[in-house]
Amino acid sequence: IGVKKTNLIGTSLIVTYFYTTSSGLSDFPEFFAAAVVDDNLLGYCDNQKLIVDPKNEWMKKLLTDDPHHLDQYRWDCSEGDPSYIKATISSLMQRFNQSGGVHILQKMDGCEWDDETGEVVGFNHFGYDGEDFISIDLNTETWITPKPQAVITKLKWDAEKYRVKESKYYLTVIFPERLKKYVAYGRSFLFIGLSPELPSVSLLQKTPSSPVSCLATGFYPHRASLAWRKDGEELHEEVDHGEILSNHDGTFQMSVDLNLSSVTPEDWTRYDCVFQLSGVKEDIITKLEEDRIRTNWGKSEIRGMVVLALILISAAGFNIYKRKKVDAGDSNVR
Repeated sequence: IGVKKTNLIGTSLIVTYFYTTSSGLSDFPEFFAAAVVDDNLLGYCDNQKLIVDPKNEWMKKLLTDDPHHLDQYRWDCSEGDPSYIKATISSLMQRFNQSGGVHILQKMDGCEWDDETGEVVGFNHFGYDGEDFISIDLNTETWITPKPQAVITKLKWDAEKYRVKESKYYLTVIFPERLKKYVAYGRSFLFIGLSPELPSVSLLQKTPSSPVSCLATGFYPHRASLAWRKDGEELHEEVDHGEILSNHDGTFQMSVDLNLSSVTPEDWTRYDCVFQLSGVKEDIITKLEEDRIRTNWGKSEIRGMVVLALILISAAGFNIYKRKKVDAGDSNVR
């Protein structure tokens, strides 16, 4: 499970807490937790290291200045009780008619906060073995699930009104307060408030029959969109969107592929790639023209440019952090 961060232009920031519990993995912690703001890992702990491990200096200072915050993190880390985890996963295995093997229970909660409008959107999701299990609907103050095996949990949690009220309070009050504190302490590290940076945009193609990839790299912030258009209309068919990736310098990159197998060369000029960046009014528009496409056939210097671009993609920092976490305390799905 994970947050689906849209590519629409916006000013929102996201804080996410991940908890993961597992069984059947001898070389993997039975419990671990992590805190992330946008794509920046703030801290980590697991049942083998039940201490908060802040990943940067400003987070260490925050925890030193605010002992209550540190106590809260320690409490979250202590949720990984092995006996409780095993009992919870054992109960789920029975519901799914599973006799053994490796199983993973995850929880992801947090909020998205718009620092201009003040709007807050909270989320609380549980997943089991990589699939959605149950999540909260703050509008109806009920739990929803796509899995019949989770109906028992839904009915129980719906009846426990305190659970929804408590979750709603954390998602709409506590977590936004934490996020604002993170912003105050880590503004420079998180690149919050810095001027937007425009990317370089290139068209790449491996072979004459391969899709044409529109690559934008070196932009900041990550709240950006990249799309192929035909005659000014955004395309959804024959298009493959890549994820936003972090570069080593704190900027970002992303790509979108266009399948041209059914497009005649005469129609290429009807297509263009459009990049939009939060805080910037002007779009970067790149026309689909043959002489703009960098390929790995033909001139050696062009081949070198493609190789360089591919190295850049593969060497990008960390991928958008896959938000997966399980809460042993809140994960009482029995």
